[in-house]
Amino acid sequence: MKIGKFELGIMDLLLIFVPVSLALSYLKLADSSILFIVSLLGILPLASKMGEATEELAKIYGGQIGGLLNATFGNAAELIIALIAISRGLEELVKASLSGSIIGNLLFVLGMSMLAGGMKYKEQKFSPNLAGLNSTMLLIAFLSIMIPSMFHFVPVQHRGNDEQTLSMIVSILLIILYLMSMIFSLKTHQHLFKKSEEEKEEKAHWSRNFAILVLIASTVLLALVSEVFVGQIESIAHEFGLTELFIGAVIVAVVGNAAEHMGAIFFALKNDIELSINVTAGSSLQIAMFVAPVCVLAASIIQKPMDLVFTPFEIIAVFASVLIVNEISSDGRCNWFEGAQLIVMYLIIAALFFFVR
Repeated sequence: MKIGKFELGIMDLLLIFVPVSLALSYLKLADSSILFIVSLLGILPLASKMGEATEELAKIYGGQIGGLLNATFGNAAELIIALIAISRGLEELVKASLSGSIIGNLLFVLGMSMLAGGMKYKEQKFSPNLAGLNSTMLLIAFLSIMIPSMFHFVPVQHRGNDEQTLSMIVSILLIILYLMSMIFSLKTHQHLFKKSEEEKEEKAHWSRNFAILVLIASTVLLALVSEVFVGQIESIAHEFGLTELFIGAVIVAVVGNAAEHMGAIFFALKNDIELSINVTAGSSLQIAMFVAPVCVLAASIIQKPMDLVFTPFEIIAVFASVLIVNEISSDGRCNWFEGAQLIVMYLIIAALFFFVR
């Protein structure tokens, strides 16, 4: 849609739901169902704008600073929603959204990317070496955040608040490992992650000050709209008979990562499935190694303790997701049918979460 010399996309049009959701909430003019839907529609464009502003700043600064910005703000929407939910005492919802984000990225988003790209190109290729590196990191990240769960479910003698303490230790070590991975990818071994010459020459469309302004404004508005969104979850769960596991693992996870979802599919349609894989795997790694640990540490600071003990269904689902993606990416080739397989697996897991009480 064009207005004068400006071209508006779907996400730009959805920005109308930001003031609408805030007005309806503060004036108490709508019930929980309407507020939930309207605020959800308001989060989507704000998350998209944050991603767009980050990309523009990455183009402006380039190299290591650009990579650092992308890594830092990649899951900002997810983190903001999680921190607000923690402040409201919804720790189980947050844990569900974290595991759901990993599952959704690896199965649904990557599946949609492979399906969309495969419908346009008979076969798409990517670097098996880079995919193998991501696979190893995903397996390490999975095992790390699931260790407190194993400790919880295996019948061993506990000494009080051991699960919380273990979760704190794991969180600190994961953040250290995450910082090390950034040094590896942005400094010591950046040649493994270099973009093509065409991508390196891409110019920023925004000025630096405008990109920073958009990033700050989007972050503040996202926090306000997320407050409205999270505030309706308990009412929605009660009204429609939904569990926190389903809402967190499916609805909140999809909304929090909407910008990355669309980006990964867009790259696949441009026959850059390797970038789609890097986006989905990188987002999952960031959630496991940075977002989840930060949530645990933040929860401790505001005295609303949260551990890394996930349900057995979440453990199995995340492990299955990592295992399946590792297998599919091992040959460096993909097609639409492999994408369809990932999507069906995700829908089966989503159905499982719906029925779990």
